[in-house]
Amino acid sequence: MTYNAEHVVQAQLDAYNQKDIDAWSNTYAPTAVQLLIDGTVLARGRDAIKANIAERFKEPDLYAKLISRQVFDNVVVDHELITRNFDEGKGSVEMLCIYLVENSVICRAEFKVFNKIIFK
Repeated sequence: MTYNAEHVVQAQLDAYNQKDIDAWSNTYAPTAVQLLIDGTVLARGRDAIKANIAERFKEPDLYAKLISRQVFDNVVVDHELITRNFDEGKGSVEMLCIYLVENSVICRAEFKVFNKIIFK
């Protein structure tokens, strides 16, 4: 199960960096939920998750660099550095991403966003 969970999360990260919205959203279960670590729901269900990312995928500099990954059975914890195009300009944020993988898809993803920097 560990290899499978890591493989699913890596496929999700690869599709994110390729901005392949269909491949990316298909790594999520139809009933998946994305939320912030404090419990705030960002999106519930694959269709809502896909709709939420559509605008972000339009950012020309969007890229997620994996800093570290730990795998615990069917839970994958990534620390990523995300390059983004913010209203204030190009910058980055760090993200802690906790993915719960069941039946070869992500069923729950929790995020902690921190260290926002605007490049000068």
